[in-house]
Amino acid sequence: MADDKKRDDYTIEMDDVNNKRAFTPPSPPSRAPAAAAAANSALLPILSYCASSILMTVTNKYVLSGTDFNLNFFLLCVQSVVCVLAIQTCKTAGVITYRDFNSDEAKKWFPISLLLIGMIYTSTRALRYLSIPVYTIFKNLTIILIAYGEVLWFGGSVTGMALFSFGLMVCSSIIAAWADIQHALVSYGQSTEASERISTLNSGYIWMMLNCFCTATYVLGMRKRIKITNFKDFDTMFYNNLLTIPILLVCSLVVEDWSSENIAKNFPPEIRNNLIMAMVFSGLSSVFISYTSAWCVRVTSSTTYSMVGALNKLPIAVSGLVFFDAPVTFGSVSAISIGFVSGIVYAVAKVRQSKPKPQGLPTTNKPMSASSQSVRDGLKS
Repeated sequence: MADDKKRDDYTIEMDDVNNKRAFTPPSPPSRAPAAAAAANSALLPILSYCASSILMTVTNKYVLSGTDFNLNFFLLCVQSVVCVLAIQTCKTAGVITYRDFNSDEAKKWFPISLLLIGMIYTSTRALRYLSIPVYTIFKNLTIILIAYGEVLWFGGSVTGMALFSFGLMVCSSIIAAWADIQHALVSYGQSTEASERISTLNSGYIWMMLNCFCTATYVLGMRKRIKITNFKDFDTMFYNNLLTIPILLVCSLVVEDWSSENIAKNFPPEIRNNLIMAMVFSGLSSVFISYTSAWCVRVTSSTTYSMVGALNKLPIAVSGLVFFDAPVTFGSVSAISIGFVSGIVYAVAKVRQSKPKPQGLPTTNKPMSASSQSVRDGLKS
Protein backbone atom coordinates (compact mmCIF):
# COMPACT_ATOMS: atom_id res chain seq x y z
CA MET A 1 0.00 0.00 0.00
CA ALA A 2 2.84 2.37 0.81
CA ASP A 3 4.53 1.57 -2.53
CA ASP A 4 1.30 2.27 -4.39
CA LYS A 5 0.99 5.59 -2.59
CA LYS A 6 4.48 6.55 -3.62
CA ARG A 7 3.82 5.68 -7.24
CA ASP A 8 0.67 7.79 -7.19
CA ASP A 9 2.44 10.81 -5.71
CA TYR A 10 5.66 10.84 -7.67
CA THR A 11 6.54 9.53 -11.15
CA ILE A 12 10.26 8.87 -11.58
CA GLU A 13 11.67 7.62 -14.88
CA MET A 14 14.32 4.88 -14.76
CA ASP A 15 16.69 6.96 -16.90
CA ASP A 16 16.61 9.66 -14.25
CA VAL A 17 17.53 7.18 -11.55
CA ASN A 18 20.37 5.74 -13.55
CA ASN A 19 21.77 9.17 -14.34
CA LYS A 20 21.44 10.08 -10.65
CA ARG A 21 19.55 13.23 -11.38
CA ALA A 22 18.42 15.20 -8.37
CA PHE A 23 14.76 14.86 -7.63
CA THR A 24 12.86 17.37 -5.54
CA PRO A 25 9.44 16.24 -4.36
CA PRO A 26 6.66 18.77 -4.80
CA SER A 27 5.89 20.82 -1.73
CA PRO A 28 2.58 20.07 -0.07
CA PRO A 29 -0.18 22.54 -0.93
CA SER A 30 -0.87 25.28 1.52
CA ARG A 31 -3.92 24.72 3.67
CA ALA A 32 -4.49 28.34 4.58
CA PRO A 33 -6.31 29.36 1.37
CA ALA A 34 -8.47 26.22 1.54
CA ALA A 35 -9.45 26.98 5.13
CA ALA A 36 -10.27 30.57 4.27
CA ALA A 37 -12.38 29.45 1.31
CA ALA A 38 -14.25 26.96 3.51
CA ALA A 39 -15.00 29.67 6.06
CA ASN A 40 -16.26 32.03 3.38
CA SER A 41 -18.40 29.32 1.77
CA ALA A 42 -19.98 28.49 5.14
CA LEU A 43 -20.80 32.11 5.96
CA LEU A 44 -22.96 32.69 2.89
CA PRO A 45 -25.45 29.81 3.41
CA ILE A 46 -25.74 30.65 7.12
CA LEU A 47 -26.57 34.29 6.41
CA SER A 48 -28.93 33.26 3.61
CA TYR A 49 -30.81 30.88 5.91
CA CYS A 50 -31.17 33.54 8.61
CA ALA A 51 -32.34 36.17 6.11
CA SER A 52 -34.93 33.86 4.53
CA SER A 53 -36.35 32.90 7.94
CA ILE A 54 -36.72 36.54 8.97
CA LEU A 55 -38.28 37.52 5.63
CA MET A 56 -40.80 34.67 5.81
CA THR A 57 -41.95 35.62 9.31
CA VAL A 58 -42.06 39.36 8.66
CA THR A 59 -43.98 39.07 5.37
CA ASN A 60 -46.56 36.72 6.90
CA LYS A 61 -47.01 39.10 9.82
CA TYR A 62 -47.39 42.03 7.40
CA VAL A 63 -50.19 40.27 5.52
CA LEU A 64 -51.95 38.88 8.60
CA SER A 65 -51.74 42.10 10.61
CA GLY A 66 -53.80 43.92 8.02
CA THR A 67 -57.23 45.26 8.87
CA ASP A 68 -59.36 42.19 9.70
CA PHE A 69 -57.60 39.88 7.26
CA ASN A 70 -59.49 36.58 7.36
CA LEU A 71 -58.67 34.76 4.10
CA ASN A 72 -56.10 32.48 5.68
CA PHE A 73 -56.80 29.46 3.48
CA PHE A 74 -56.49 31.64 0.39
CA LEU A 75 -53.13 32.95 1.63
CA LEU A 76 -51.83 29.41 2.14
CA CYS A 77 -53.12 28.38 -1.30
CA VAL A 78 -51.29 31.26 -2.97
CA GLN A 79 -48.08 30.37 -1.13
CA SER A 80 -48.34 26.72 -2.23
CA VAL A 81 -48.99 27.66 -5.87
CA VAL A 82 -46.04 30.05 -5.90
CA CYS A 83 -43.79 27.42 -4.32
CA VAL A 84 -44.74 24.73 -6.87
CA LEU A 85 -44.26 27.11 -9.79
CA ALA A 86 -40.91 28.26 -8.44
CA ILE A 87 -39.40 24.79 -7.91
CA GLN A 88 -40.85 23.53 -11.21
CA THR A 89 -39.17 26.46 -12.98
CA CYS A 90 -35.88 25.64 -11.25
CA LYS A 91 -36.23 21.99 -12.26
CA THR A 92 -36.88 22.91 -15.89
CA ALA A 93 -33.81 25.17 -15.84
CA GLY A 94 -31.71 22.31 -14.45
CA VAL A 95 -30.96 24.07 -11.16
CA ILE A 96 -32.57 21.42 -8.94
CA THR A 97 -33.99 17.95 -9.39
CA TYR A 98 -36.76 15.97 -7.72
CA ARG A 99 -39.07 13.07 -8.50
CA ASP A 100 -41.89 13.30 -10.99
CA PHE A 101 -45.43 13.01 -9.69
CA ASN A 102 -46.48 9.48 -8.81
CA SER A 103 -50.01 8.67 -7.66
CA ASP A 104 -48.93 5.86 -5.32
CA GLU A 105 -46.40 8.09 -3.59
CA ALA A 106 -49.00 10.86 -3.42
CA LYS A 107 -51.43 8.56 -1.59
CA LYS A 108 -48.75 7.65 0.94
CA TRP A 109 -47.79 11.30 1.47
CA PHE A 110 -51.33 12.73 1.60
CA PRO A 111 -51.75 12.40 5.42
CA ILE A 112 -48.53 14.37 5.90
CA SER A 113 -49.91 17.13 3.68
CA LEU A 114 -53.03 17.31 5.85
CA LEU A 115 -50.85 17.70 8.93
CA LEU A 116 -48.93 20.45 7.13
CA ILE A 117 -52.16 22.33 6.48
CA GLY A 118 -53.04 22.13 10.16
CA MET A 119 -49.59 23.32 11.16
CA ILE A 120 -49.51 26.31 8.80
CA TYR A 121 -53.13 27.31 9.39
CA THR A 122 -52.77 27.37 13.18
CA SER A 123 -49.50 29.26 12.69
CA THR A 124 -51.21 32.00 10.69
CA ARG A 125 -54.01 32.27 13.24
CA ALA A 126 -51.55 32.56 16.13
CA LEU A 127 -49.38 35.08 14.26
CA ARG A 128 -52.44 37.24 13.67
CA TYR A 129 -53.17 37.62 17.40
CA LEU A 130 -49.64 37.52 18.83
CA SER A 131 -46.56 39.61 18.25
CA ILE A 132 -43.54 38.09 16.50
CA PRO A 133 -41.41 37.93 19.70
CA VAL A 134 -44.13 36.10 21.65
CA TYR A 135 -44.82 33.82 18.69
CA THR A 136 -41.12 32.95 18.41
CA ILE A 137 -40.82 32.28 22.16
CA PHE A 138 -43.86 30.00 22.28
CA LYS A 139 -42.60 28.15 19.20
CA ASN A 140 -39.81 26.77 21.39
CA LEU A 141 -42.37 24.63 23.20
CA THR A 142 -42.65 22.55 20.03
CA ILE A 143 -39.12 21.30 20.68
CA ILE A 144 -40.27 19.72 23.96
CA LEU A 145 -43.13 17.87 22.27
CA ILE A 146 -40.89 16.64 19.46
CA ALA A 147 -38.19 15.49 21.88
CA TYR A 148 -40.58 13.36 23.95
CA GLY A 149 -42.32 12.16 20.78
CA GLU A 150 -38.97 10.83 19.60
CA VAL A 151 -38.55 9.10 22.96
CA LEU A 152 -41.90 7.33 22.53
CA TRP A 153 -41.77 6.54 18.80
CA PHE A 154 -38.10 6.34 17.85
CA GLY A 155 -36.37 5.30 21.06
CA GLY A 156 -34.70 8.65 21.68
CA SER A 157 -33.49 9.99 24.99
CA VAL A 158 -33.55 13.29 26.90
CA THR A 159 -30.39 14.33 28.72
CA GLY A 160 -30.18 16.46 31.84
CA MET A 161 -28.99 19.49 29.88
CA ALA A 162 -31.88 19.13 27.43
CA LEU A 163 -34.29 18.91 30.35
CA PHE A 164 -32.78 22.11 31.76
CA SER A 165 -33.31 23.86 28.42
CA PHE A 166 -36.95 22.72 28.43
CA GLY A 167 -37.39 24.40 31.80
CA LEU A 168 -35.97 27.63 30.39
CA MET A 169 -38.34 27.40 27.41
CA VAL A 170 -41.38 27.04 29.66
CA CYS A 171 -40.13 29.87 31.87
CA SER A 172 -39.63 32.22 28.91
CA SER A 173 -43.14 31.44 27.60
CA ILE A 174 -44.71 32.21 30.99
CA ILE A 175 -42.79 35.49 31.23
CA ALA A 176 -43.80 36.45 27.67
CA ALA A 177 -47.49 35.83 28.38
CA TRP A 178 -47.30 37.72 31.67
CA ALA A 179 -45.53 40.67 30.00
CA ASP A 180 -48.19 40.86 27.27
CA ILE A 181 -51.07 40.81 29.73
CA GLN A 182 -49.39 43.38 31.99
CA HIS A 183 -48.77 45.69 29.05
CA ALA A 184 -52.45 45.47 28.08
CA LEU A 185 -53.58 46.29 31.61
CA VAL A 186 -51.14 49.19 31.95
CA SER A 187 -51.98 50.63 28.53
CA TYR A 188 -55.77 50.35 28.69
CA GLY A 189 -56.48 50.09 32.42
CA GLN A 190 -59.68 48.35 33.45
CA SER A 191 -61.59 49.50 30.37
CA THR A 192 -63.50 47.37 27.90
CA GLU A 193 -60.66 47.80 25.42
CA ALA A 194 -58.28 46.13 27.87
CA SER A 195 -60.64 43.17 28.22
CA GLU A 196 -60.84 42.86 24.44
CA ARG A 197 -57.07 43.01 24.17
CA ILE A 198 -56.60 40.27 26.78
CA SER A 199 -59.26 38.18 25.05
CA THR A 200 -57.33 38.57 21.79
CA LEU A 201 -54.13 37.46 23.50
CA ASN A 202 -55.86 34.43 25.00
CA SER A 203 -57.08 33.45 21.54
CA GLY A 204 -53.51 33.74 20.29
CA TYR A 205 -52.21 31.53 23.10
CA ILE A 206 -54.81 28.85 22.30
CA TRP A 207 -53.93 28.90 18.60
CA MET A 208 -50.24 28.78 19.54
CA MET A 209 -50.74 25.68 21.66
CA LEU A 210 -52.63 24.01 18.82
CA ASN A 211 -49.82 24.99 16.47
CA CYS A 212 -47.22 23.39 18.75
CA PHE A 213 -49.13 20.09 18.77
CA CYS A 214 -49.75 20.21 15.00
CA THR A 215 -46.10 21.03 14.29
CA ALA A 216 -44.80 18.22 16.50
CA THR A 217 -47.21 15.73 14.92
CA TYR A 218 -46.22 16.88 11.43
CA VAL A 219 -42.47 16.66 12.10
CA LEU A 220 -42.66 13.23 13.73
CA GLY A 221 -45.05 11.88 11.08
CA MET A 222 -42.92 13.25 8.25
CA ARG A 223 -39.79 11.70 9.72
CA LYS A 224 -41.44 8.29 9.82
CA ARG A 225 -42.86 8.65 6.32
CA ILE A 226 -39.55 9.84 4.82
CA LYS A 227 -37.92 6.60 6.00
CA ILE A 228 -40.54 4.68 4.01
CA THR A 229 -40.57 6.78 0.82
CA ASN A 230 -36.89 7.87 0.94
CA PHE A 231 -37.88 11.41 -0.05
CA LYS A 232 -35.28 14.15 -0.41
CA ASP A 233 -35.74 17.85 0.44
CA PHE A 234 -37.26 18.97 -2.85
CA ASP A 235 -39.36 15.80 -3.16
CA THR A 236 -40.92 16.68 0.18
CA MET A 237 -41.46 20.29 -0.83
CA PHE A 238 -43.04 19.33 -4.16
CA TYR A 239 -45.52 16.82 -2.77
CA ASN A 240 -46.35 18.91 0.29
CA ASN A 241 -47.29 21.99 -1.71
CA LEU A 242 -48.88 20.22 -4.68
CA LEU A 243 -51.20 18.05 -2.57
CA THR A 244 -52.31 20.93 -0.36
CA ILE A 245 -53.41 23.21 -3.24
CA PRO A 246 -56.80 21.54 -3.99
CA ILE A 247 -57.59 21.15 -0.26
CA LEU A 248 -56.79 24.78 0.52
CA LEU A 249 -58.71 26.02 -2.48
CA VAL A 250 -61.84 24.06 -1.53
CA CYS A 251 -61.58 25.19 2.10
CA SER A 252 -61.20 28.80 1.02
CA LEU A 253 -64.21 28.67 -1.32
CA VAL A 254 -66.43 26.83 1.18
CA VAL A 255 -65.43 28.27 4.55
CA GLU A 256 -64.23 31.80 3.86
CA ASP A 257 -66.30 34.82 2.88
CA TRP A 258 -65.82 35.77 -0.78
CA SER A 259 -68.35 38.60 -0.87
CA SER A 260 -67.27 41.86 -2.47
CA GLU A 261 -67.44 43.62 0.91
CA ASN A 262 -65.10 41.12 2.57
CA ILE A 263 -62.67 41.18 -0.36
CA ALA A 264 -62.55 44.96 -0.16
CA LYS A 265 -61.94 44.72 3.59
CA ASN A 266 -59.11 42.18 3.19
CA PHE A 267 -57.53 43.99 0.24
CA PRO A 268 -57.99 47.73 0.74
CA PRO A 269 -57.31 49.63 -2.51
CA GLU A 270 -54.52 51.70 -0.98
CA ILE A 271 -52.42 48.66 0.00
CA ARG A 272 -53.84 45.98 -2.32
CA ASN A 273 -50.78 45.71 -4.55
CA ASN A 274 -48.45 45.58 -1.56
CA LEU A 275 -50.45 42.76 0.03
CA ILE A 276 -50.46 40.70 -3.16
CA MET A 277 -46.73 41.17 -3.59
CA ALA A 278 -46.18 40.19 0.06
CA MET A 279 -48.24 37.00 -0.41
CA VAL A 280 -46.21 36.03 -3.47
CA PHE A 281 -42.96 36.88 -1.72
CA SER A 282 -43.90 34.75 1.31
CA GLY A 283 -44.37 31.79 -1.04
CA LEU A 284 -40.93 32.37 -2.52
CA SER A 285 -39.52 32.68 1.00
CA SER A 286 -40.63 29.12 1.76
CA VAL A 287 -38.56 27.97 -1.21
CA PHE A 288 -35.59 29.99 0.01
CA ILE A 289 -35.86 28.50 3.50
CA SER A 290 -35.92 24.93 2.20
CA TYR A 291 -33.02 25.52 -0.15
CA THR A 292 -30.84 27.48 2.26
CA SER A 293 -31.41 25.01 5.10
CA ALA A 294 -30.29 22.11 2.88
CA TRP A 295 -27.39 24.27 1.65
CA CYS A 296 -26.37 25.10 5.21
CA VAL A 297 -26.34 21.45 6.29
CA ARG A 298 -24.43 20.39 3.16
CA VAL A 299 -21.72 23.06 3.40
CA THR A 300 -21.29 23.02 7.20
CA SER A 301 -22.77 20.24 9.30
CA SER A 302 -25.99 19.32 11.06
CA THR A 303 -24.40 20.50 14.31
CA THR A 304 -23.70 23.96 12.90
CA TYR A 305 -27.20 24.05 11.44
CA SER A 306 -28.77 23.31 14.83
CA MET A 307 -26.73 26.10 16.41
CA VAL A 308 -27.75 28.52 13.65
CA GLY A 309 -31.39 27.60 14.21
CA ALA A 310 -31.02 28.40 17.90
CA LEU A 311 -29.22 31.68 17.31
CA ASN A 312 -31.65 32.66 14.55
CA LYS A 313 -34.52 33.05 17.00
CA LEU A 314 -33.02 36.26 18.39
CA PRO A 315 -33.02 38.27 15.11
CA ILE A 316 -36.51 36.96 14.30
CA ALA A 317 -37.81 38.19 17.66
CA VAL A 318 -35.98 41.51 17.30
CA SER A 319 -37.48 41.98 13.83
CA GLY A 320 -40.91 42.07 15.46
CA LEU A 321 -39.75 44.85 17.76
CA VAL A 322 -38.25 46.80 14.85
CA PHE A 323 -40.82 46.42 12.06
CA PHE A 324 -44.03 46.17 14.10
CA ASP A 325 -45.47 47.79 17.20
CA ALA A 326 -44.55 44.96 19.55
CA PRO A 327 -44.24 46.33 23.10
CA VAL A 328 -40.67 46.72 24.36
CA THR A 329 -40.85 46.09 28.10
CA PHE A 330 -38.60 44.54 30.71
CA GLY A 331 -40.72 41.38 30.64
CA SER A 332 -40.66 41.02 26.85
CA VAL A 333 -36.90 41.58 26.66
CA SER A 334 -36.33 39.11 29.51
CA ALA A 335 -38.52 36.51 27.81
CA ILE A 336 -36.64 36.93 24.52
CA SER A 337 -33.29 36.61 26.32
CA ILE A 338 -34.29 33.49 28.25
CA GLY A 339 -35.80 31.94 25.13
CA PHE A 340 -32.60 32.68 23.23
CA VAL A 341 -30.47 31.08 25.94
CA SER A 342 -32.75 28.03 26.08
CA GLY A 343 -32.27 27.48 22.35
CA ILE A 344 -28.49 27.61 22.72
CA VAL A 345 -28.54 25.22 25.70
CA TYR A 346 -30.71 22.75 23.77
CA ALA A 347 -28.43 22.94 20.72
CA VAL A 348 -25.37 22.29 22.90
CA ALA A 349 -27.18 19.38 24.55
CA LYS A 350 -27.93 17.83 21.15
CA VAL A 351 -24.30 18.33 20.07
CA ARG A 352 -23.02 16.53 23.17
CA GLN A 353 -25.57 13.77 22.77
CA SER A 354 -24.57 13.16 19.16
CA LYS A 355 -20.87 12.77 20.00
CA PRO A 356 -19.74 9.12 20.20
CA LYS A 357 -18.66 7.95 23.60
CA PRO A 358 -14.87 7.55 23.89
CA GLN A 359 -13.58 4.01 23.82
CA GLY A 360 -10.59 4.48 26.13
CA LEU A 361 -8.75 2.13 28.40
CA PRO A 362 -10.38 1.41 31.76
CA THR A 363 -9.17 3.68 34.55
CA THR A 364 -10.47 1.58 37.43
CA ASN A 365 -9.95 -2.05 38.36
CA LYS A 366 -12.97 -4.21 37.66
CA PRO A 367 -14.01 -6.66 40.43
CA MET A 368 -12.21 -10.00 40.11
CA SER A 369 -13.52 -13.43 40.95
CA ALA A 370 -11.99 -15.44 43.82
CA SER A 371 -10.39 -18.04 41.50
CA SER A 372 -8.79 -15.35 39.35
CA GLN A 373 -7.50 -13.57 42.42
CA SER A 374 -5.89 -16.78 43.73
CA VAL A 375 -4.18 -17.39 40.36
CA ARG A 376 -2.89 -13.81 40.37
CA ASP A 377 -1.53 -14.17 43.95
CA GLY A 378 0.19 -17.42 42.94
CA LEU A 379 1.95 -15.74 40.03
CA LYS A 380 3.15 -12.93 42.27
CA SER A 381 4.66 -15.42 44.75
